[in-house]
Amino acid sequence: MKTNNTITARVSCVQKNLFTILLPSGQELLGKLKGKFYNLGLEPPVVGDYVKVITNEYGDALIDEVLPRNTVFKRPNRSGHAEAFVKNLLEETIVSNFDYVFIVTSLNQDYSENRIARYVSITLNTGAKPVVILSKADLCDDVELKVEITQAVCDKADVIAISSLTGYGIEKLEPYMQKDKTIALVGSSGVGKSTLLNTLNGGDLMKVNQIRDSDGKGRHTTTYRQLFQLQNGVWIMDTPGLREIGVLDMEEGIDETFSDVVELFDQCKFNDCSHTNEPGCAVLAALADGTLSEERWATYQQLHQESEWGKAKMMQIAKFTREYQKNRYQGWDL
Repeated sequence: MKTNNTITARVSCVQKNLFTILLPSGQELLGKLKGKFYNLGLEPPVVGDYVKVITNEYGDALIDEVLPRNTVFKRPNRSGHAEAFVKNLLEETIVSNFDYVFIVTSLNQDYSENRIARYVSITLNTGAKPVVILSKADLCDDVELKVEITQAVCDKADVIAISSLTGYGIEKLEPYMQKDKTIALVGSSGVGKSTLLNTLNGGDLMKVNQIRDSDGKGRHTTTYRQLFQLQNGVWIMDTPGLREIGVLDMEEGIDETFSDVVELFDQCKFNDCSHTNEPGCAVLAALADGTLSEERWATYQQLHQESEWGKAKMMQIAKFTREYQKNRYQGWDL
């Protein structure tokens, strides 16, 4: 006799319309969406989501409901989904329910204070804890200086230098390796995310690609988002590289990352100070006496410019969507 049960499970992988689901027992199932997701235009589950599923003894499980998310990474939905649903969304969730974000950047040509600050700002906006992992410390002659510089730029993040090859600094990651906690890994391709995963797991978990000596870059090892559970019970979300996370709605995170800069604005003589040439500008004074570095001020300005650019692109997408729907209603199928 066919039996169905409703159970709470977690989405570990998404490939088109097929979802890999992990049950509390550790059993892995394949699942598909119930028709209401398509009929009502509901946002589909993403990696990390907890879902209500109806198990099927003789076929794929059916995902009935996505439970509320604690933290999410989102990006602009530039082209709509391949399916007919959710095309009206201007942003899409790409992973959810993570406690820490390991921002991995290698201490070679990949190192960029601006990129790190961007990731930290976006992470702070999610409510998760950012942890900057400076990998490949064995290739760097001034590791401690790089740690100090990164910490100065991102004072709301923990900064740890490691080498998966020699084991340097790996013990400093122990406080985050707590059973049932979820860590999202982000960073450019070739920075050592897969090697770090294998080190943390105590054995091979992910395939590792070779890095080109000419530019320090490598091909993407991870081609889609996936959730793993390490031997110690820690959940790891491994994501494709830098392209996967945009600058959508990161303004609040920027201000938290650069709270010292924001505090200066309140000290300016004029409320509409542009911080360029006005008398009594606290920012210019801080730049002059060295309490605010030129590099930190430039990074803050650039991140805000990127955020404004992202908002402008979203407004363009929204305008196009409204015009498209209006024309369709008038019988003009673009």
